[in-house]
Amino acid sequence: MAAVTSYWVVSLPVQASASSLWTRLREEISKHSFDTLVYRFNTPDLRVGTLDSLLSLSDDLLKSNSFVEGVSHKIRRQIEELERTSGVEGGALRVDGVPIDSYLTRFVWDETKYPTMSPLQEIVDSIHVQVAKIEDDLKVRVAEYNNVRSQLNAINRKQGGSLAVRDLSNLAKPEDIITTEHLVTLLAIVPKYSQKDWLSSYEKLTNYVVPRSSKKLHEDNEYALYTVMLFGHVADNFKTSTREKGFQIREFEYSPEAQEGRNREMERLMEDQETLRGSLLQWCYTSYGEVFSSWMHFCAVRVFAESILRYGLPPLFLAAVLAPSIKSEKKARSILEGLCDSTHSPVDSCSPFVLARISPRVVDKMQE
Repeated sequence: MAAVTSYWVVSLPVQASASSLWTRLREEISKHSFDTLVYRFNTPDLRVGTLDSLLSLSDDLLKSNSFVEGVSHKIRRQIEELERTSGVEGGALRVDGVPIDSYLTRFVWDETKYPTMSPLQEIVDSIHVQVAKIEDDLKVRVAEYNNVRSQLNAINRKQGGSLAVRDLSNLAKPEDIITTEHLVTLLAIVPKYSQKDWLSSYEKLTNYVVPRSSKKLHEDNEYALYTVMLFGHVADNFKTSTREKGFQIREFEYSPEAQEGRNREMERLMEDQETLRGSLLQWCYTSYGEVFSSWMHFCAVRVFAESILRYGLPPLFLAAVLAPSIKSEKKARSILEGLCDSTHSPVDSCSPFVLARISPRVVDKMQE
């Protein structure tokens, strides 16, 4: 079967009976667009209200739909990022324990959560408030996770950057740093291609430099790290002279306690990152299901309201879910328009509107 790219939630006006129209729709799809899947979309008998309230609601439905759909996409993108960084194989996302495609194509209205006797505006507002709360919670959780990641990245940059900026504590050993009452050891950052210049000149940059005391500890793509011993009272003069020659003296004081503290901090941040990543991923799985469920209830309200505004009262319409492939979209749309023309006056419009788009990985799972 050709790949499904989107699901359409559509409404057709009913003349005789919904069951006969449903039979005709399935027959037409089977004859002329056989690779298009079609399902009933069960919309409940909602409270109609006044025409003015429906018109007012219609103005807000498209904007609210974009908001709810946008939050679902945000959570899905976060799930995909977390799965990628965790090395977790992504599977079909679920709503109330079932795959999304199954939930959509077998949708059942949650009467307990959204009583059908409530005004439509009240139902829409309730969905909006719930999804907005989830979005706010997402921002807080992601910010907490990203804060730990940023701290870890900063430490990694210090440990993995060039010698000009990186942490030197794991490069200089205690025996490399000799400090007495009169002598000090400095760490010099020397450009990689200026090492000969350093070795031939460091003893002459100031008086009281210990001859042949410079030793290379490390080298990267840009710099080399050297030690040099000299008397403490000329250290400032030596630093000035090294800057003039294009060398850099890094301030460094070896402290086993500080190094141990940094190691503990690194381990703590790594543990925090794994814990937060796991909890955020599980929260996203759950919240995506809640938002998607809210979105489908919102779609049901939208189908109900739009159908009344298009076809009038009483609400007689057939709601369905179509899943056409790319190559079948044009034919499926033509079938819908033909059924509208045969059941309604020529001046009325019956253009199907797409309310639900499912991520490719969920569609892939459906095709397996």
